[in-house]
Amino acid sequence: VQLQASGGGLVQTGGSLRLSCAASGRTSSSYAMGWFRQAGGKEREFVAAINWGGTNTYYADSVKDRFTISRDNAKNTVYLQVNAVKPDDTAVYYCAFQYTGIWYRTRAPDYWGQGTLVTVSS
Repeated sequence: VQLQASGGGLVQTGGSLRLSCAASGRTSSSYAMGWFRQAGGKEREFVAAINWGGTNTYYADSVKDRFTISRDNAKNTVYLQVNAVKPDDTAVYYCAFQYTGIWYRTRAPDYWGQGTLVTVSS
């Protein structure tokens, strides 16, 4: 499975971005997707995840009510709408893939994307 993330860039505080992650290869009939981020000098942290059907979503407390995860299974693509950004949101954002229809927080992703950098200017 290959994951191609895109959509990062420079955004001002309070602005918005939409990140995308396209999955290709042997993705199987159903899979969950998620987003993580890693700021300089910090550990990678969970941001959001979505199950195969799109009916269940999960968010870190720090992004709840500002970020929205969604997916288009016809395009094998997951999105992260990032709104009301803050300087603390500056990080490399990674998409992640699980060979399960439901996202399991305690299970390590099976695949990672290459990351896309989001920089928030104050």
